[in-house]
Amino acid sequence: MKQILVPTDFSENAWNALQYGLDLFHNTKCTFYLLHVNPVTGYSGTGSTIQKTSLTLKENLLNTSMGELRTWMDRIEKLPVNTKHMFFPLIHFNYFIDTVKSEVQHKKIDLIIMGTKGATGLKKATIGSNTGDVITRVRCPLLAVPEDVEYTRPKEIVFPTDYQLGYDLKVLDSLIEMINMNKAVLRILHISKKGEELSQEQRENKDFLQEYLLDVDHSFHSLTGSKLETAVQCFTESRDVDMISMVAKNLNFFQKILFRPAVEEISYHTKVPFLVLHE
Repeated sequence: MKQILVPTDFSENAWNALQYGLDLFHNTKCTFYLLHVNPVTGYSGTGSTIQKTSLTLKENLLNTSMGELRTWMDRIEKLPVNTKHMFFPLIHFNYFIDTVKSEVQHKKIDLIIMGTKGATGLKKATIGSNTGDVITRVRCPLLAVPEDVEYTRPKEIVFPTDYQLGYDLKVLDSLIEMINMNKAVLRILHISKKGEELSQEQRENKDFLQEYLLDVDHSFHSLTGSKLETAVQCFTESRDVDMISMVAKNLNFFQKILFRPAVEEISYHTKVPFLVLHE
């Protein structure tokens, strides 16, 4: 049974991410935890009147959230029945990242699914600050689902890498699971500067990938370009890639793609789900 956490702000964007997850794991037994976190404000008063007001506010927020979650559960009941899926609502009044970390640990979460927003930068709006924080601060695989994207079976998954770091077997096994579940093809993509050759360490890491992925339908690709994000965009669009996957361990490489400030430089992944893997 796969344990999946779906944080929600009750937006249609969050609902779209949930539906994508339901379709992606249509044939897999899953427990979906629908999590809404009412954020704690930075101010805390000491007077009894202020404390009473604060408690009343908290109670009102939790009641409102419970009503919203009931609406979500009603919408889920109207979907085509899938006996492989179970749903549990979770409501908290706490700090968002602390709550996600706690639920990941206590529920033994295998995957977090969140929606992306808009078309600026991941840290700003494309994925939302909450999702950006989860990617960098919570050690759990995360699937970022673009706004308004309709589910299609991932037939090609691109895996950008610089071969600088070795990969944990657990990470590769998670990637292989996604590939096998969808009968997909893995495209391993290396972007280099003109005339740049692989070092001995990079060649060894590439050879390791080749050996470990022996039973997986895959291919290696190399592009020359000065801008990493532009090269990934070109490759993604030219091959009609259905999903991008990366390892969060390689954070510097990772940030070059995700945390770009300009709209035109990162617009490609507003259309393609992004699977972030953690060790």
